[in-house]
Amino acid sequence: MAMVDQKTSSIERMFSEVPATYELVNHVLTMGLDVVWRRRAARIAATANGGQWADMCTGTGEMAANLSRLAPEGTTIYGIDFSEPMLEQARKKPEADNINFVVSDIKALDFPDASFDLITMSFATRNINLSKDILVQSFSEFYRVLKPGGRFVNLETSRPSFWLFRKCFHLYIKLFVKSIGSRISGSGDAYTYLATTIHRFYSAQELADIMRQAGFDKVTFQQYLLGAVAIHQAMKF
Repeated sequence: MAMVDQKTSSIERMFSEVPATYELVNHVLTMGLDVVWRRRAARIAATANGGQWADMCTGTGEMAANLSRLAPEGTTIYGIDFSEPMLEQARKKPEADNINFVVSDIKALDFPDASFDLITMSFATRNINLSKDILVQSFSEFYRVLKPGGRFVNLETSRPSFWLFRKCFHLYIKLFVKSIGSRISGSGDAYTYLATTIHRFYSAQELADIMRQAGFDKVTFQQYLLGAVAIHQAMKF
């Protein structure tokens, strides 16, 4: 447990170094496609009924902002993250007045059972994947705070199935994520770490199986960019 806490503290420290440039680096590295994918995931998520929505590991609040623009009237939106510096950046967004930002560890959320109608997360699953067991624990916590009938929508990089594209994708990550991310942000550690998480992350099917282990039903996914990115949907019955 001490090792896990140490890793979590290290990740928190890294993210505290990059809030001001975080979105810019993402846009540059994906040539703007991260914006397209977030909007697509938000549109999928926003087909849920209103009520209580939570964007986990919200970071600088991009997904939460997308949700706020699409949410039915009367919906309450939370942006939850363990990094106060990232949330400080999120609070600068025009949509911030419509979002309740909360500092919380997603492995032990400060919310009662059955609090939310919808949970989203974008490009953060790799960061909570300290081990498969911890990822299952985190997803189980999402399951706990979802209401029966609630949905979980997750956007994340994935492992392409076609071997040649997978090798090209990983080569791009190796050559550009660390060098460009470090140059723009000034944080070599953060983007060295982020580059390694992409290489060792799960395939879309493996991630779907992990969601099922956490208790979710009706798990489906859609893949983009030849499988380099996936949007998963899961339900709590």
